[in-house]
Amino acid sequence: DHRINLTLYKLLSIMEGDLGDVVEALQAFEAAQQLAALEDKV
Repeated sequence: DHRINLTLYKLLSIMEGDLGDVVEALQAFEAAQQLAALEDKV
């Protein structure tokens, strides 16, 4: 996903429901955004 700088070459696996890598990347991206927002407040 270009929005979170994630490139995976296992489309079939993802379409079969193996979303672990995608979920982990999204969680890391969200955590980084939240941390950046907190740093901006300080």
